[in-house]
Amino acid sequence: MQDPRLEIQMLHDRLMVKADGNGERRSGAGIVIPATAEVARRLVWGEVFGVGNHVRTVKVGDRVLFARDEQYEVDVQGVTYLVLRERELHAVATERTEHGTGLYL
Repeated sequence: MQDPRLEIQMLHDRLMVKADGNGERRSGAGIVIPATAEVARRLVWGEVFGVGNHVRTVKVGDRVLFARDEQYEVDVQGVTYLVLRERELHAVATERTEHGTGLYL
């Protein structure tokens, strides 16, 4: 008997986010900086894949900025996601600018 596929519903103010990349990044000059080289606490971008009922400012598909430290990880069908609260987000990337910074991704 095969396991049935279950739909995941996030609860309360929780988000399910998939972080961009594998931790490696490139400098402006093209030098690859490995994920193990940490100079300071670094924020990362990710895409929202699930939101709880009490999430007010984020929707599925949004790109969000958050600290990867001390987040809960969960594997769903071989893909690793992070579970965090909406208040742990630092920014949401949007096409609509009302009170933005003037910076673009």
